[in-house]
Amino acid sequence: MINRSSLYYIASVIWGIPGVIITVKGISAYFSVDKGQLWWLLVITALVLTGFIFMFSRIVARYRRLIQEQPERTSPLKTLPVRGWVIVAFMMCLGMALKIIGVPATFTASFYSGLGPSLLTAALLFLKK
Repeated sequence: MINRSSLYYIASVIWGIPGVIITVKGISAYFSVDKGQLWWLLVITALVLTGFIFMFSRIVARYRRLIQEQPERTSPLKTLPVRGWVIVAFMMCLGMALKIIGVPATFTASFYSGLGPSLLTAALLFLKK
């Protein structure tokens, strides 16, 4: 059992570490794409970033309420609801599948460069509490 306030730090790590990894992969992929495609990839990245920040801010607000409702001493597993843990597992599997399939660098650059910073923003929202 841990203090309820520690759940915010755990949630921040759960969202922040993948955020860093995905951001690095996305930015690295930009170095391997044709410079002529750069402008539209940046537009897609901005759209992905905006969409995920909007979506994740709503999810973080919901999860922060869930954490706030926990008793003062609680299990670390209460950081996310069961559905949240299932989504984390699904996203990890999806990421591994994308790596095995071998998606093009243009996808990795635009999608990951939007998703990663969005996850980092979500991690910062947990720390803000």
